[in-house]
Amino acid sequence: MALQFEGKSFTQSLPKIYAIYTGGFLAFFALMAVLEQFGLSARAIGLSFVAFTIAIYAFIGVISRTAAADAYYLAGRSVPPVFNGMATAADWMSGASFVAMAGGIFMSGYPYLAFVVGWTGGYILVATLMAPYLRKFGCYTVPDFIGTRYGGKLTRFCAIVVLMVASFTYVTAQITATGTIAARAFLIPFELACWLGLIGILVCSMLGGMRAVTWTQVAQYIVLIVAYILPIVWMSGAQGFGWFPQLQYGPAVERIQELEPLLGVGTAPVDTVTGLSALTTLHASPADGALAAWQFVTLAFCMMVGTASLPHILMRYFTTPSVKAARSSVAWSLFFIFLLYFSAPALATLSKLSLFDPNLASSIFGKAIADVEALSWVRNWGEIGLVAIRDSNGDGILQINEFFLNPDIIVLATPEFAGLPYVISGLVAAGGLAAALSTADGLLLAMANTLSHDLYYKIIDPKAETRKRLLTARVLLLVIGAAGAAVASMRLEGILGAVAWAFCFAMSGLFAPLVLGVWWKRANRAGAVAGMVVGLIAGWGYLLAVRNGMTPWLGLDHLRFGVVGVVASFIAMITVSLLTPAPDEEIQRMVDEVRIPRGDALVRHH
Repeated sequence: MALQFEGKSFTQSLPKIYAIYTGGFLAFFALMAVLEQFGLSARAIGLSFVAFTIAIYAFIGVISRTAAADAYYLAGRSVPPVFNGMATAADWMSGASFVAMAGGIFMSGYPYLAFVVGWTGGYILVATLMAPYLRKFGCYTVPDFIGTRYGGKLTRFCAIVVLMVASFTYVTAQITATGTIAARAFLIPFELACWLGLIGILVCSMLGGMRAVTWTQVAQYIVLIVAYILPIVWMSGAQGFGWFPQLQYGPAVERIQELEPLLGVGTAPVDTVTGLSALTTLHASPADGALAAWQFVTLAFCMMVGTASLPHILMRYFTTPSVKAARSSVAWSLFFIFLLYFSAPALATLSKLSLFDPNLASSIFGKAIADVEALSWVRNWGEIGLVAIRDSNGDGILQINEFFLNPDIIVLATPEFAGLPYVISGLVAAGGLAAALSTADGLLLAMANTLSHDLYYKIIDPKAETRKRLLTARVLLLVIGAAGAAVASMRLEGILGAVAWAFCFAMSGLFAPLVLGVWWKRANRAGAVAGMVVGLIAGWGYLLAVRNGMTPWLGLDHLRFGVVGVVASFIAMITVSLLTPAPDEEIQRMVDEVRIPRGDALVRHH
């Protein structure tokens, strides 16, 4: 029998439940720290953190199981704004945010802040253009909104296709992040680690759908934010910059700028054997000029508009009790996300200084290569192919252009190379796993739910009973998850690259029909179909052309193809809508009603 997860008494006891959970997690962390002092091995600590947190998520997933459609698809529309904000933040802060973003800033500096600006700014679009109005509509999924707003099975089907393309690209990046962490924690091959990570993902979402995923994601947010911020504070204090690093790391940036010319930092060579990159400058050179500024703006634009188009994020606002709660929960989401994004540049800077500064025991450049290769963190990450050293001039001393690493390991490896106790590394591994699992759960659920609700129930078999629909959703979770793990194990694209692609796919196909569906009564079925089809084909076609050697237009490379897609989508949708008959009076009245931020949901599900 599942526990009672709806009702006033449950929501009122949520603060107490999660306070006890947080206390328990911190007590476990303290226990591991004590055991480390008594000689518990690094591997045992890493395994304990991963096993302990996955066991908690699995426990929440199992006790949240449900056979009710409303609970499975929408968590019973009973999630309070603060907790929905935490769940959304966990859903949002994926392997890209936790594992890869600070690594990008570490390797290439300020251009990667476009991800921070875009991802944060995207929530302003969600709050002002989308979330309250989609919640007022009362649908189960994003294709459900598009199918109901514009009418017709073809419209719904096109939305399903775009959702699947964007979400599947995104979920492979999360399974890649999970595989990277599991490979290091369990010292197993990356390909096997991807499948192991998938099992953890499915345990959380399989039985309880959105209800299980929501309460698991709140637990995962607590783990990931503690795991992200604690090492930064520890490093900042140890390096003498103070205990509030987000506001005090300016001198660390200045020190890196002093050291870069001395170490010979320039453009980053790539190791031809491993494909790993050497370190490069943390700041832009004046010669980068207008193109760098334009690329920053276009990448931030893609991340903003992509955020407001992502189905697994918009779905989270369908779970709130009211329209007002949906709006409030966007604000809470932004606050909880800000805590991590505000800290990422400090983490990248302090970890880089740990390797660069000869005054710190953790520095590696200018030292004997044999000594650096003997360091446990270099050995461990080297074994799984994510760090490499090449003595290209044969002098036995490590220069900066002889050290190669995968930027995705920076957050995970920083506690080790900064000389922090290993218990911090275990904590960070658990945090990275929480980030990747929470997003993968949300994405798999978005895909399985839309295929079972929108494709199977709304198009193929409208008479299907609830039990059959939920069984279909669970089978689809397995199938899509297995396909994602298979693709992730091929390592086709880095984590940040795959995530940027997902955003660009989502904005190419979904942004125009979503925004115009709420804000333009004249938008009609033919226009929506044209917008989705033309946008997705234009974006995807441009991506393939650039990847196959075409010179990018206006510097819009493979991370920015969404600009081409979304422009084509708006042009096609507006043009076709104006050339075809307007929607009927009932639809236009419904659109007017959606914009009133009060009252009951317009669509009732049975």
